[in-house]
Amino acid sequence: MYKVFFDDRVVYLSERAPDDRTGTAQTIMEFKGQPELGELLDKFANNDQLLELHIFHKDMAELTAAFTSCFKCIHAGGGVVLNEKGEFLVIERNGVWDLPKGKMEKGEDFETTALREVEEETGLTGLEVSGLLLSTFHTYPLKGKMILKETRWFEMLQVGEGKPVLQAEEGITAYRWVKPGNTDFIRKNTYASILDVLRLKKIL
Repeated sequence: MYKVFFDDRVVYLSERAPDDRTGTAQTIMEFKGQPELGELLDKFANNDQLLELHIFHKDMAELTAAFTSCFKCIHAGGGVVLNEKGEFLVIERNGVWDLPKGKMEKGEDFETTALREVEEETGLTGLEVSGLLLSTFHTYPLKGKMILKETRWFEMLQVGEGKPVLQAEEGITAYRWVKPGNTDFIRKNTYASILDVLRLKKIL
């Protein structure tokens, strides 16, 4: 199953219809062709009252190819940075709590992108990538086009005690090292995709 965020609303792509069809703010549709899919996504994007859209088809490769063709695709990498105390790093970007991340540059792979962007946005050095956590997908409009961004998130360890030096030109104004579970302030002011990352890591 693929989970794609439209702000805090979600489109699910899967091989079969969901078992639970009781939600009052969801639409469930079988994929039958590209023109119908494009119209469906336009309607979903413009209907804030519809919280979930489930699209299913027996061939996931065909479905995901058709879905991604409706967007301009961008790739990015980001990190969940842990220090030696077991705390993780969050940054405040444009007034919202976030994790360091950024777009892929030509010639990079996802891990290289993630490490570079975390270093640039936080000023931390000596980071060690310990593994891939997950990919998140979200959409947004840009210059009249709909963008689909895939971000791959990596766990990283900070070796040493260097303090973050924030990248102000990216709208980053504050940071906090957070003990797992002490996250109410994040829950109240972050993105749904960031919550997914923290839940998977079991630090939310």
